Amino acid sequence: QLAYWSVISAPVTSRSSSSESTGVRVNSLAPRRRTVVKAAAATVVLAGPLAAALPASAAAEAPAFLHGIASGDPLPDGVLLWTRVTPTAEAIPGSGLGPDTEVSWTVALDKAFTNIVSKGSTTATAAADHTVKADIRGLAPATDYWFRFSSGGTDSPAARTRTAPAADAAVTGLRFGVVSCANWEAGYFSSYRHLAARGDLDGWLHLGDYIYEYGTGGYGTRGTVVRPHSPAHEILTLADYRVRHGRYKTDADLQALHAAAPVIAIWDDHEFANDAWSGGAENHTEGAEGTWSARQAAAKQAYFEWMPVRPAIAGTTYRRLRFGKLADLSLLDLRSFRSQQVATGSGSVDDPERTITGRAQLDWLKAGLKASDTTWRLVGNSVMISPFVIGSLTADLLKPLAELLGLPKDGLGLITDQWDGYTDDRRELLAHLRSNAIRNTVFLTGDIHMAWANEVPVDAGTYPLSPSAATEFVVTSVTSDNLDDLVKVPEGTVTALAAPIIRAANRHVQWVDTDRHGYGVLDITAGRAQMDYYVLSDRTKQNATSTWWRSYRTLSGTQKLERTYDPV
Repeated sequence: QLAYWSVISAPVTSRSSSSESTGVRVNSLAPRRRTVVKAAAATVVLAGPLAAALPASAAAEAPAFLHGIASGDPLPDGVLLWTRVTPTAEAIPGSGLGPDTEVSWTVALDKAFTNIVSKGSTTATAAADHTVKADIRGLAPATDYWFRFSSGGTDSPAARTRTAPAADAAVTGLRFGVVSCANWEAGYFSSYRHLAARGDLDGWLHLGDYIYEYGTGGYGTRGTVVRPHSPAHEILTLADYRVRHGRYKTDADLQALHAAAPVIAIWDDHEFANDAWSGGAENHTEGAEGTWSARQAAAKQAYFEWMPVRPAIAGTTYRRLRFGKLADLSLLDLRSFRSQQVATGSGSVDDPERTITGRAQLDWLKAGLKASDTTWRLVGNSVMISPFVIGSLTADLLKPLAELLGLPKDGLGLITDQWDGYTDDRRELLAHLRSNAIRNTVFLTGDIHMAWANEVPVDAGTYPLSPSAATEFVVTSVTSDNLDDLVKVPEGTVTALAAPIIRAANRHVQWVDTDRHGYGVLDITAGRAQMDYYVLSDRTKQNATSTWWRSYRTLSGTQKLERTYDPV
């Protein structure tokens, strides 16, 4: 079934909604941002190659659900459902073509759909790339549901979702998959397949770089493009971003994970362009590549069309979810409001006028952490908050590390795209945690293409004599290059050399692996939060195996990490 979805196609979003349900309120969630780039202008360019990518059977069987179905942002009483319908053969992603098409959904307590709790319908339109969102409410908390979509006599495969526990529920445990940084061209998404196969997840967190913006061969693949992007060029317009999202959604492993559990996603930079900030990006040339405001708006519109994300504020992904009395999860947007990155070593990293969060978001985060009455305060954080000094790495390791982190290759002290480049925001946040005795804050991070287990020090220079304010689990990339890929040496070689040096210069770092690809499984109980790190055998192989590699946990009240040998 999942393999059937793995065909190139195009998106659309619901603009109107009708519903019938057994005491269930059903809403349709449409994109809130206006179209800033007309997809129709790209039709002549896109229709030929993309239509050719459609199997004849898929074209003949339209309407079809070629991009899978998904759910996200679980609430105690509801969940957001998503799909894209391909109503006709020419209605490929980004084309702007295809008729308005009625799409219905069904939600049930069983996979056979004998106990239906909600039914509704909406209209998929070319204006929204034929993507559909349905914000289902009135469901029971902490409950598994099955859902599917239908259009023109065609049913999608069924998918599982799960609601969050009631806000006041005494929850014994939570378990989430954790991933980031999936470069299509660098390999296959086996991490998603292995997480989908577990069958024990309350949901999964994607911490950013769900897609990459580069053209074919433009970003690390160890010199080999395992499978080419679509479109082949760097994505700039609304049509481009829609096509790229559509390409990703044809991946069978990604579809399997979306069909297994609800996703909770935030963006990082590559959903826009490398090292994005509020007014531009390292990988954006103003004028030659259009205006940044138009490109950013196009990227955001496509993201909200193609992702089961429910923004609390239009145009941003920062929001908060709660899972009973056990945990709440604050999700950050560290691209839309940040100041431009500064040169490495510049004193302006300490400038209080510069920000990574923006004033409103930082105040929202601080207030939420202080007001929280849950045992654990999780923070979905796209770039590493723990300070990182490079240390005395040799030149042959320093240069590829600098390339990976976007740093000058001649001596460096910190990574200015991370919180290290915005030290006043970090200082304010950590001081807030300490002064208000806020315990059990755990940052969950991606971006850096390495796995880390960090204590977050108030003062890294005097640590461990000074206190830790929080802990941080950083997951490695699904496929994007890490250090061994850049140096082109066997996996594990760089970690053996670099990890001891990194840890010696950063005493709050309990563990780092610079080389491997994989994913994490976060397991939470009242007594501890634990991250199990898994690695893949080979990102370039579709049948890559998965191996448990390490586990670290923080015991409640400690703000410290310890290694453990019992993965869940």
